[in-house]
Amino acid sequence: MKKTIKKYARLYKGLVSQFFKVMMQSKVDFLMGLAGFFFTQILGITFLFLVFRQIPSLNGWSLEQLVFIYGLAQIPRGIDHLFTDNIWLVAYRYVINGDFDRYMLRPMNILFQVISEKLQPDAVGELAVGTILVVRAFFIGVVSFDVSQMILFIVSMFAGALIYTSIKLFFASLAFWVKQSGPFLQLAYEMADFAKYPIEIYSKTIRFIITWIIPFAFVAYLPALYFLDKGPWYIILIECIISVVLWVIAYATFKRGTMIYESAGN
Repeated sequence: MKKTIKKYARLYKGLVSQFFKVMMQSKVDFLMGLAGFFFTQILGITFLFLVFRQIPSLNGWSLEQLVFIYGLAQIPRGIDHLFTDNIWLVAYRYVINGDFDRYMLRPMNILFQVISEKLQPDAVGELAVGTILVVRAFFIGVVSFDVSQMILFIVSMFAGALIYTSIKLFFASLAFWVKQSGPFLQLAYEMADFAKYPIEIYSKTIRFIITWIIPFAFVAYLPALYFLDKGPWYIILIECIISVVLWVIAYATFKRGTMIYESAGN
């Protein structure tokens, strides 16, 4: 087991090294992509400022608190985007085109092969925006972190990233049955935008879906309750439990899918 972990760690280290080499060779493309992402995020934040020019608060939430939640939502999404973005191609292309064959033939963990095939440089923008907004909230007194809260913050960000990855993997894995599950995955991922804002502003149906069916509320909004002194610490514990449960379900679905996979040539 220990040797296997070391083997995969060494392989992934090589991938990361290669990623940075390629990124440095195409600096213009990287910077243009980063600039485009920052522009999109600036539009989203500007929207919040425009809304608060008309109203003093939104269901008891101040502008600065909403900006904090917005930033909080970007970090786990960025972690997921950076390391597991290639899963999207399982949903859209690999299964229906037969490209998945090459993963089946290699004597390595199949999901590791899919994930490690590439890193997504655009995620740097999400991580940067999220970090800037969270740090800003700390310095202007919106939130305060002691050592225990900082540890819980880090745990929450990785648990949130696992929620993103698990939802993506589950819906992408449906491609083994329906050949192309991209539209299902896209629809599920669009629900993540609801997590950037307090869920009280949505209908009961939407709140139920994003809390217990496709639980993006546990990625940003619910953890934010704790960090803003509006909720108990065990929200983070529940987030971790949900992330693990989702991962087990998603990975089991993926494994089952690989067992019934038939090449496009068959």
